Amino acid sequence: MEWLAITLSIITMGTMFWFFSTNKKVLKLGQSAPEFKLPDQYGRMHTLADCQGKWVALYFYPKDDTPGCTKQACAFRDGLQQLTDLGAEVIGVSVDDINSHAEFAKKFHLQFTLLADTTAETAARYHSLINLGIIKFAKRNTFLIDPHGKIARMYLSASAARNSSDVIADLKQLQAI
Repeated sequence: MEWLAITLSIITMGTMFWFFSTNKKVLKLGQSAPEFKLPDQYGRMHTLADCQGKWVALYFYPKDDTPGCTKQACAFRDGLQQLTDLGAEVIGVSVDDINSHAEFAKKFHLQFTLLADTTAETAARYHSLINLGIIKFAKRNTFLIDPHGKIARMYLSASAARNSSDVIADLKQLQAI
């Protein structure tokens, strides 16, 4: 019986290694950002192509109206004028629906776009999806996309508190080059 437990442990570890090693696809700096077509909190459709010619801070977050996500959204709200002055548009994405986004935006006076990725396809294309079977949610990742649609910066496992200020600092640095 002991050999069976050891064999099962080895098989389980091997399967986990295979799963995590084969699913480590990542986007690369300079690569074209994946396109999307998603509705916002008002039901209007948005695509990445709509943002051509602008910088885009595309941030994925787990859930509307939760502590970390609220902190992150409010930091983007508070830095929105600076980002706008730098020619950037802020777009938040989660797997929550339009109604949840509308309530979240209203409650915290969020004046930027929140996209409803209810199928989780966009989060998956950006390698920003946690899929636990029945439960799916976005990872807290942010992509700074240049006016040509290329990924200029990536913030994987972004800090909810610092994400907006990090994007602003990097945007200033990139525009100074």
